[in-house]
Amino acid sequence: MKINVSPINWPARSIRHIPPQERRSRMRLRGRCMDGPGPYAHDEGMLVLPLIALVLHGALAGLFYAFSMSVMPALNAVEPAQAETVMRSVNKKILNPWLYVAFLGAPVAALVAGLFADGPAAVWFFAAAGVNFVGSFVVTVAINVPMNNAVDAGTMPWREYSPRWTAWNTVRAAASLAGLALVGVGLAWL
Repeated sequence: MKINVSPINWPARSIRHIPPQERRSRMRLRGRCMDGPGPYAHDEGMLVLPLIALVLHGALAGLFYAFSMSVMPALNAVEPAQAETVMRSVNKKILNPWLYVAFLGAPVAALVAGLFADGPAAVWFFAAAGVNFVGSFVVTVAINVPMNNAVDAGTMPWREYSPRWTAWNTVRAAASLAGLALVGVGLAWL
């Protein structure tokens, strides 16, 4: 977190030698006084929702990353029939409340954080929600789920499914990581 210190009336002595009360009155965090109550006071309550968005983006990015970097290569190392059987099982087991919390919660939490934030922080939170929505939600609904359904129905062979699914899953991982970074930047502006 970058602290901008006002040069007005700033003595040449070290900040450690300034009494804490006086130090707080001179310090400014992105133009907001850190003294206490008032229109420019920092609201710690505002940190909760962006932190939730940050954690959810991280969980989603980790899920997608793990699939692209380990699960799919492992499935590619076995016989295609075995890989299809395992993927069918994964497609059923992954549909649980924990997935939906991260999958739907990450963009919604970032969007709501943007609605409650102001200034540059709001822009970063909205950007995170947009990147996650397009790069994770839309890609999942339009590409990955229909491919999963095709594998489940036995209409798409593993050799066709795996490289295409993994490529789009990596797009989801990258979008989730970008959303994670954008929420982090937004937090820095609070």
